[in-house]
Amino acid sequence: MAWFRSLIQVSAAARSVTKPRISDPFSYTLLSRFSSEPAPIHETPAPQPPIQYSGLGPTKPGEKPRVVVLGTGWAGCRLMKGLDTDIYDVVCVSPRNHMVFTPLLASTCVGTLEFRSVAEPIGRIQPAISREPGSYFFLSNCVGLEPDKHLVQCETVTDGAEPLKPWKFEISYDKLVIALGAKPTTFGIQGVEEHAIFLREVYHAQEIRRKLLLNLMLSDVPGVSEEEKSRLLHCVVVGGGPTGVEFSGELSDFIQRDVRQRYSHVKNYIHVTLIEANEILSSFDDRLRHYATKQLTKSGVRLVRGIVKDVKAQKIILNDGTEVPYGLLVWSTGVGPSPLVNSLPLSKAPGGRVGVDEWLRVPSVQDVYSIGDCSGFVESTGKPTLPALAQVAERQGKYLANLLNKIGKAGGGRANGAKEYKYEDPFVYKHLGSMATLGRYKALVDLRQSKDGKGLALAGFTSWFIWRSAYLTRVLSWRNRFYVAINWATTFVFGRDITRI
Repeated sequence: MAWFRSLIQVSAAARSVTKPRISDPFSYTLLSRFSSEPAPIHETPAPQPPIQYSGLGPTKPGEKPRVVVLGTGWAGCRLMKGLDTDIYDVVCVSPRNHMVFTPLLASTCVGTLEFRSVAEPIGRIQPAISREPGSYFFLSNCVGLEPDKHLVQCETVTDGAEPLKPWKFEISYDKLVIALGAKPTTFGIQGVEEHAIFLREVYHAQEIRRKLLLNLMLSDVPGVSEEEKSRLLHCVVVGGGPTGVEFSGELSDFIQRDVRQRYSHVKNYIHVTLIEANEILSSFDDRLRHYATKQLTKSGVRLVRGIVKDVKAQKIILNDGTEVPYGLLVWSTGVGPSPLVNSLPLSKAPGGRVGVDEWLRVPSVQDVYSIGDCSGFVESTGKPTLPALAQVAERQGKYLANLLNKIGKAGGGRANGAKEYKYEDPFVYKHLGSMATLGRYKALVDLRQSKDGKGLALAGFTSWFIWRSAYLTRVLSWRNRFYVAINWATTFVFGRDITRI
C-alpha cells in the first residue's frame, strides 16, 4: 500500500497550489493575496495591501451598451421588463430585490393576502439579470451621480444585529434611468417618523400586522384597564386618499368578520379612526365620495376632519387641541421627493422632482432619463406634473423601454451615441380611471379621465367584483396570480389568519 499513500500525498500537494477561482462582476485591481506557492511554515507571510475595488467600468467595443436602472418600483420594473436584452445589458441598483404590487398591499396587513403574493422578484421580471454575463442586480443605494462622467456612485445595503460596513463602488453607464420613486410626506410634523408606520413597502405591512395582533393580545391580559384597552385597540389612519381609505376598509372588515368572533373579550374596544384635512378621496366623483363616507361610517370607521399638529408616543394632537390616543398609527398622506432626488445635480420640476422633457429625458445632460414618482415635466414643456400613481409610472416605463430599444437599434445605445437621434413621438398620458375598495364586498370604480370630466362611475358589489378582477389580471406573474386567487378563496371560506408569528 506504499504506492497508494504516495499517490494521496501527491494529490494533496497538487490541491494546495491550485489557485482559487475568482468569479465576480466587479474588477479587482490587486489579487496579490493569492499565491501559487505556499509560504514556508517557518516564515510569517508579509502583510498584503487591501484589495482595490473599482466597480463596473465603461463598456468596451464588442460589448452591449449598458442601461443602469435606479429603483425597482412600478416604473423601473416595467422598463426592465420591456428592454431588449439582445441590444442592452441591464444593471439594476435598488435597496430591495423585488417589486411591490401596491394596490393589494393593504390586504396583507390584516391577513387577506400573504406577503409573498404582492412581491415579485426582480429576476422574474427581467430574467437577463440572473443569467446574462453583463447584467446584474445590486442590493445597494445610489448615493451620488456624475452625469458628465457617466458614473453612478453606490453603497451596499447592510442591516441586522451586526451590520457590515457599507461597501462603496461606481458603475459606468451608457444610458441611465432614474426611477427612485418618492418618500412619504410628513409635512415636517414632529414625531411622525418615530411613531407612525407608513404603508408603501412589504416590511411596513408586516410591522402593521405585527403591531395590530400584539395589541389585540396585550389588551386581553388580566388587569389591563379599560382606558388602556381602548388605547391599545384604537387604530388611527392619517390620510384620506385611496391607500388610507382602502386600509381603513380592510381593517374594519377584519374587525367585523374576524376579531369580533375570536377576541370576544375585547370586541367592544377596538375601533378605527380616519383623519383627513379635507374630503376623503378628493379625486373621485362626488357621488362616489359620499357613498364611501356612508359605507365607512356604517362599518364602524370614525371619520374626523382635522390637521395633525404633533405626534407623541401614544397620542396625536390635532390643530384644534384635540388629543387622540392610539395603539396603532398608520400614516398615508401622499408622497414627495426623497433627499437623494433633492441632492442630484439635475434640473428640477415644480415640487422638487427630477425635471424631464416630453421624451422623459433630463435636460442639459446626456443619456439620463427619469420616470415614475420622482420625475416631473419641466416648466418649458407647458405640461402639468402627473399624479404619483402606479398607472402613470407603468405607462412611462413601457414608453421609455420602447424608446431606448429604438435608439439601440438605430446605433445610439452607446454613451453620447444618441446626440443625432431624432426623437419623434413624445410621451402622452391618458388617465384610465381610479378604483378603491371599502371592504365588506364594496368598492368604487371611477372611469372618468379627469376630475371634472364625464364618464362611468360605479359603486357597490359590482365595483368590488371589477376591482378584484382588474387587479388580479394586473399582477405581474401567473405565480402571484395563483397565490392571490388562492388567498382570496381561503379567506372567504376559512376567514383570515390571525396568528402572530
